[in-house]
Amino acid sequence: MEIQENISLKNYNTFGIDVNARFFVEITGLVQLQKVLELKAYPKKFIISGGSNMLLTKDIDCLVIHIKLKGITVVEEDENSVEVKVMAGENWHSLVMWSLEQGYGGLENLSLIPGNVGTAPIQNIGAYGVELKDVFVSCAAMNIETGELEGFNNEACEFGYRDSIFKNHAKDKYIITSVTLRLTKKNHALHTGYGSIENELKNRGIVHPTVKDVSDAVIAIRESKLPDPKKIGNSGSFFKNPVISKKAFDKFIKLHPNAPYYELEENKYKIPAGWLVEQCGFKGKRFGDAGVHEKQALVLVNYGNATGQEILDLSKKIQEKVKNTYKIKLQPEVNIIK
Repeated sequence: MEIQENISLKNYNTFGIDVNARFFVEITGLVQLQKVLELKAYPKKFIISGGSNMLLTKDIDCLVIHIKLKGITVVEEDENSVEVKVMAGENWHSLVMWSLEQGYGGLENLSLIPGNVGTAPIQNIGAYGVELKDVFVSCAAMNIETGELEGFNNEACEFGYRDSIFKNHAKDKYIITSVTLRLTKKNHALHTGYGSIENELKNRGIVHPTVKDVSDAVIAIRESKLPDPKKIGNSGSFFKNPVISKKAFDKFIKLHPNAPYYELEENKYKIPAGWLVEQCGFKGKRFGDAGVHEKQALVLVNYGNATGQEILDLSKKIQEKVKNTYKIKLQPEVNIIK
């Protein structure tokens, strides 16, 4: 375990923002992590894993701990389902591909989501009608103050739309070290009615899809409209899809009768954030090296040398225009480090 100084984080965040870590250490074991947390010489710590859901706007003037805990273990199974414990440093999409190779179902709609497993519960990642909470059993998390491992079951995580306890009153108090998921071995409950999955399957001539077919369809859809972070810096969807009340929706749809929407429970409505951004004229626009992707207005991108502050400024410009035009406030999905 070596603590390095003045390390660029450009390769440790999917936006490709070039900021420095004053001190930097990579962690491959739980005992290592406990020892690092005990170091009194570095009172402030900053945790980074896959770097997929953050926007760094300045140098990190403390000890950056890079989580590289690896391993996938089957902890329990019967003829219908299996529980899998996955260490936090495993790549999320690699986990999805592994699950499909075993014939397991449950993660296929979450294919090609960037980032690592440890950050998935923080965000309650989701796509195409499926969220992490649908397969989540529990996670282990190390208490940063005490160095002790604690367990959080599904209920304790207080999952919401792109939300969890780890984004609220447990924020910056824990480091998730592993996640346990329950996946199906047969009689898979396929979710094909959301987005373009059904059309993609139809175009492929698939009438009775397997979990692999659904994953392939999701990958094709995502690749057709989302940029590869290895080629263009981005963090996927930058904004959450806003959820508004029935009263606000009635006003909104009266003024914009052709707007897309999804009706939710409890008289609430979800408006696609990408549509709002596109209608405000930002899709494909570039401001220096910061911009909005040409195929998906929900994705802000770094074309090369944009600073985190430049991308943040662009996001604020978008928020202001959407609010003035539609009376709807966009909330960032990305964790902004100021």
